[in-house]
Amino acid sequence: MPLRSGSRRRPDLSVALLQYRRRADRYDQELLPFEPFRGQAIEQLDLHAGDTVLDVGCGTGLSFAPLELRIGPHGHIVGVDPSPDMLVRAGSRITEHHWHNVELLRSGAADAPLDGQADAALFHFTHDVLRDPVAVGHVLEHLKPGAHVSATGLQWAPPWMAATNAFVYAAALYSVSSLDGLACPWDRLAARLEDVRVQTAWMGGIYILSGRVATH
Repeated sequence: MPLRSGSRRRPDLSVALLQYRRRADRYDQELLPFEPFRGQAIEQLDLHAGDTVLDVGCGTGLSFAPLELRIGPHGHIVGVDPSPDMLVRAGSRITEHHWHNVELLRSGAADAPLDGQADAALFHFTHDVLRDPVAVGHVLEHLKPGAHVSATGLQWAPPWMAATNAFVYAAALYSVSSLDGLACPWDRLAARLEDVRVQTAWMGGIYILSGRVATH
């Protein structure tokens, strides 16, 4: 599967759709090693009962259960994903758990039909979205002032961490349409937030960002 390196064009959605069509059946198992980072990212959102949260690139809905624990039945989850194959599985998860407060939007983040302003947004392993300034801007426009935002994903480790970077490259082959920005995948998001904090894990190969939408 071709990956562009160094491209400044917007990520190719058709490439992502093909990737996730191939991965949909085994996606949940592939992401098991990264589940602790999902939990950390969700903790950073400071969610409360009744909150509305945008799950950008929601995939099969693996974030729904931990989000539900925090927002309760009177909260609202809006899951955004362009892949019909992933959303079929997300829909099955919703039905299985009898959640009535989860809305699925089959759309890219850049033009998702979002309505109103949410209390928080989660970007879990959504490299292509974070490299698209239009997508980042569109999501942030639909967040309240002071809303919490968190993001996790792959990044290049320092160059002397060869083994870590070999892992990052191998994982990227299955999850991103371009290697552009892997040195600092979160910079376009961070530039639009305040109180930004970035932690790293797996010897620098994983990042966890938290921040808030500006209040002024």
